[in-house]
Amino acid sequence: MVMAGASATLTQGRLLLIDRDASSARVLAETLAENLVSAPEMTAVAGGRHAAETLKGQDFDVVLADLTSLADLAEATEDAVTRLVKLSRGALVVALSDGASVSAAVAAMQAGAHDYVAKPVNGPALATRIGELAERHGKTRAIAIEARPQACVTGFAGFVGASSAMQFVYEQIERIAPSSAPVFITGESGTGKEVAAEALHARGPRAGGAFIAVNCAAIPRDLMESELFGVVRGAYTGAHEDRKGAAELADGGTLFLDEIGEMDLSLQSKLLRFLQTGTMSRVGESGTRKVDVRVICATNRNPMQMIADRTFREDLFYRLHVLPIHLPPLRQRPADVMALARHFLATFAREEHKRFTGFSAEAASAMLARDWPGNVRQVQNLVRRLVVMFDGGEIDAAMLRAADIESREAGAVTAPAPRERRTVLPMWQQEQRIIEDAIASFNGNISLAAAALEISPSTIYRKRQSWAEMNTAGAA
Repeated sequence: MVMAGASATLTQGRLLLIDRDASSARVLAETLAENLVSAPEMTAVAGGRHAAETLKGQDFDVVLADLTSLADLAEATEDAVTRLVKLSRGALVVALSDGASVSAAVAAMQAGAHDYVAKPVNGPALATRIGELAERHGKTRAIAIEARPQACVTGFAGFVGASSAMQFVYEQIERIAPSSAPVFITGESGTGKEVAAEALHARGPRAGGAFIAVNCAAIPRDLMESELFGVVRGAYTGAHEDRKGAAELADGGTLFLDEIGEMDLSLQSKLLRFLQTGTMSRVGESGTRKVDVRVICATNRNPMQMIADRTFREDLFYRLHVLPIHLPPLRQRPADVMALARHFLATFAREEHKRFTGFSAEAASAMLARDWPGNVRQVQNLVRRLVVMFDGGEIDAAMLRAADIESREAGAVTAPAPRERRTVLPMWQQEQRIIEDAIASFNGNISLAAAALEISPSTIYRKRQSWAEMNTAGAA
């Protein structure tokens, strides 16, 4: 079996690369050559028709096909892949496409492709994946597997995923980590905010210090101050000894405040003073203590909405919001779904002492087509359930349906009655209504409205100007 961190080797194999963009094909060929210990014989063609002619006269072990390049082979993606698989005569067929194209990925795998990989391609991950497919489908004679350390196969610093959205996150972490400035991480539940905080700590100059995490939503409000800043003996009933808080424990390291939006307003003011002065007092203490920490905070809520609701101090937000990082939900990086599923499958199989070989094409298609409102954590839970429920082998669609409790429960909900047809406004008018409503919600403050909508203030000013011109033209 190919283990995590291994790299594939095509020793005597032949690889066909189909991509209508010559420069893209060249970059992919170079990437594969760099990450395969012994490069295969590669043939590159532009478009589906050229690929069909080539496959009629030659045999290949692996076919990498950019789905957009197959448009001249058949009108529908599924039909084009079906024809390509038939012409490939048993070769491993790997579909390549833009990371956001979920429907294309599902169609390709339903049509017979062995796997789907998002572009831009992560070379080490693709090399390893080819090796895994070779072993599963009995092609190890042409595609030999050779172990080689590869740090980025499973992602980056605890993350799993090679999509362009996650590559951007990795680059942000690398750039931000050396600083001591506060970091503000946003993202839905289950996207990996604590993983990002740990990565920032591990890659920064404070890596030798402590990483102390505090979940502000899990601690009762009357205990939060003592948990954060500590307490002296006798400060209140039950305080039998002096105790350090999270801030002191993190001295010289990193203090991570998860779900910062749940912190009480009175404590927010004390946190603001701590950030401004670098000093704090334990509960019941008259003096102050100097503490040197880097503060990283995270929330799954919209901070601008919290400010508008007066549940979060605006001055604290701007003190913390120095270096922002946003973690994308899984629906914005569907190409990472199967990478995550395979990673968790290998991890939990080791824990449970079971042997699984991967996911069938039908199961993978179902995983790609499914919604993941719980993000990475939901994928993790489902795969753990699969490993516990079954003894091993390949995960097929029936096993997936049996374990996917959330999907069954969602299907059991009665569908709402269809709504009556109503007038649909033009897109620009709907956009105008959304933006103007946001501005009104913030009492005319365009900067706050722009932040809440995750656009720049200049965009709002520009759109207002265009709307005025449209209305003037309509009146004329």
